[in-house]
Amino acid sequence: MRVGQADIDRLEGVIAALRARDYREGGGSCRELLRVLEPYGAALRRGMMSDTVARRLAGVVADLHNLKGWTEFDSGRPVRAEQHFRRALELAAEAGNDDLTANIRYRLGRMYLHHRSPAEALEHFGLGQLAALRAGSPLSQAILSANEAWAYALLGDVRQALFKLSLAPEQFASSVGDEVPSWSAFFTATDMAAMIGTVRTELARLVDVRHSRDAIPALTEAIEGYGPDMVRSRSLTMIWLAVDHVLEGDLDRAAEVGLSAMEIADGIRSARTRDRLRPLSECVRKRVGDINARDLLDRIATFRASA
Repeated sequence: MRVGQADIDRLEGVIAALRARDYREGGGSCRELLRVLEPYGAALRRGMMSDTVARRLAGVVADLHNLKGWTEFDSGRPVRAEQHFRRALELAAEAGNDDLTANIRYRLGRMYLHHRSPAEALEHFGLGQLAALRAGSPLSQAILSANEAWAYALLGDVRQALFKLSLAPEQFASSVGDEVPSWSAFFTATDMAAMIGTVRTELARLVDVRHSRDAIPALTEAIEGYGPDMVRSRSLTMIWLAVDHVLEGDLDRAAEVGLSAMEIADGIRSARTRDRLRPLSECVRKRVGDINARDLLDRIATFRASA
């Protein structure tokens, strides 16, 4: 079988379409479709092609595993996810694609962050930063800096968290006008606002509630900015906003935002939306004397059980 650029273009197009579906409907909506693509990608690599085409194909199949890893993670299967991320790293190295390597490291780190292992996450983010520097990609640097800030927030290191958080917008601004690969196209000004709000929320939860004052406007900006193509991100961000309202003592608003987030999440096949409700529950339990708190806890328990 002779493999040419058109074959790779087709595979790349399908990956981009499934990535868009993942953002819209959650990893569970396209995980099985990606499984079907795996043998197709492997079959293409066995074909006859020039060295240039072979390197590009290695990169595209690397991104296939990158997306497969992400959807497995989003579906609550971290062991399978890591297997795909590791394979993606091998293929990205074969392709000589440092920007893709940086993105895979970011996604591996995010998985560790989600499972509350910030030290391991920082290790991957650091390796990702090195790859992003080699690639000359300020956008990837911004993504990684924002997530390093999140990891430091989980460790309770306010100074490092805020330092990394200050770097991300500068790096992001430097990327304006650059060509953006599909794996990092999600990170817009809206996602930057969401990350600022996320880091501030974690600091409010774990260090000083006063960080909620900065978290709420950033999260509100992000929620307003997310369109119908980023439904999962809006739901996840709304849950953080509900946490901040609880911390501020506004249970009425927390219940309103939290219930709306669950209504959105009900149509998304993502384990992460269910897991994100855990810190909200922890905050609400401290205020169980409030009738809104009891109602919200009941609704969260019902949602997580049904999910």
